[in-house]
Amino acid sequence: MILAADYPFLDIVGTMLVFFLWVMWFWCLIIILSDVFSRQDASGWTKALWTAFLIFIPFLGMLVYLIAEGKDMAERRMASTQAAQARVDDRIRTVAGEASSDGGAAEIARAKQLLDSGVIDPAEYQQLKARALAA
Repeated sequence: MILAADYPFLDIVGTMLVFFLWVMWFWCLIIILSDVFSRQDASGWTKALWTAFLIFIPFLGMLVYLIAEGKDMAERRMASTQAAQARVDDRIRTVAGEASSDGGAAEIARAKQLLDSGVIDPAEYQQLKARALAA
């Protein structure tokens, strides 16, 4: 049985270092494999060869991929991030445009026009305004 007294501080630090390197290794592997599979310029055979290289000769495969494709990896990731941000921005603009065109302010403006033209009286205007603000 291992007790805290039997496990010195440097062994704890060593274990933490090994665990950190292990997690870092898998994180790099996930990043590289996601880049390999998301590439549009590579054929299926190229993706299969890189995957086999990373599985059967992992350290060398990872280093070779990072050296050969490191700059292109960063450019692909940046382009993907910018495209996602553009989609989000477009969606926000679309929703904001719909909200502003059909929102309470538009209803109040129409009610004000009706009031100014004499179609409704001030009491009806206040009712329409309250209804628009409640919605």
